Amino acid sequence: MTRIAQILATGSYVPERVVTNEEIDRLMGESTADWLVANVGIRERRWMSPEQTTSDLIVEAARKALGRAGVRPEQLNLVIVSTDTPDYLSPSTSVVVQHKLGAANAGTYDVNSACAGWVTALDQGARYIATDDTINYVLVAGGYGMSRFLDLTDKKTANLFADGAGAAVLGAGDVPGFLASNFLAKGEYYDALGIYGGGAALPSTPGNVATYGSPHVAFVKKFPRTFNTEYWPKLMQGALDKAGLTMNDIDHFLFTQLNLRTIESMMELIGQPLEKAHWVMDKWGYTGSPCVIMALDDAIANGRGPKPGQNVLFCASGGGISMAASVWRWTR
Repeated sequence: MTRIAQILATGSYVPERVVTNEEIDRLMGESTADWLVANVGIRERRWMSPEQTTSDLIVEAARKALGRAGVRPEQLNLVIVSTDTPDYLSPSTSVVVQHKLGAANAGTYDVNSACAGWVTALDQGARYIATDDTINYVLVAGGYGMSRFLDLTDKKTANLFADGAGAAVLGAGDVPGFLASNFLAKGEYYDALGIYGGGAALPSTPGNVATYGSPHVAFVKKFPRTFNTEYWPKLMQGALDKAGLTMNDIDHFLFTQLNLRTIESMMELIGQPLEKAHWVMDKWGYTGSPCVIMALDDAIANGRGPKPGQNVLFCASGGGISMAASVWRWTR
């Protein structure tokens, strides 16, 4: 029997603490609230409590997805976690999630393609199901705990980033499901945006911390403001060509949730109605890798999600610059 991955259910989680633009302004000592709403679309965001960490956010989202799918944690064969704000440099966050979730029979690994990571992990989960008949259920989860890496004196970053998690449970079926994916990268921008302290290139030794500060997210050099509008159409078209579809065949577009104005411009550029897109950055801020699955889960929760037979396209980009797109047919 042909085995094709299907998305059985989704889940998302945001911490309880709401941080408004006005609170961010007070913390930074600088007013950016009006500019942020007008140019980015962010009005508030969520930050985790001191007792929480990235794996905790993921576990909450995963429990929702598993419950909706009717799958018990011990039935999972594989847990793939996408994050660039891991609990630790080592061991992986996925193994922490496996333990906290009680998924004792699942193998684990992490993916770090920055904010393109969840879509990248989704592709991997789909291919495991298609090629290994011992793998029946895969949890593809993403977590973002960027509040732990903010420099509150930096108005370029402190007002954008937030915390949250999203997850999808994949299962095997005999109809699509998964249709195709496509990947691009522009590695010359690897040193433009990221968390550069703490790794082997700049370890958190006392001397480095004194010179560069603790590991924190930073824009180091400029990349083109039109980067996404320039590369996303090519990225998406590559996936659509593999699937034998056109832009008109897509019913739901889920983009990286950094900037509402970019999504508006993109939908106009590809000739699609804005109603086909969904966004959550206005209320949840920018949640990095899991933002696309969080947006889909929110659309479903609000009655705007895909219906059986409709096509969904995920499109994400992140530091590196890494880019990933994936096309799915909804089966539930």
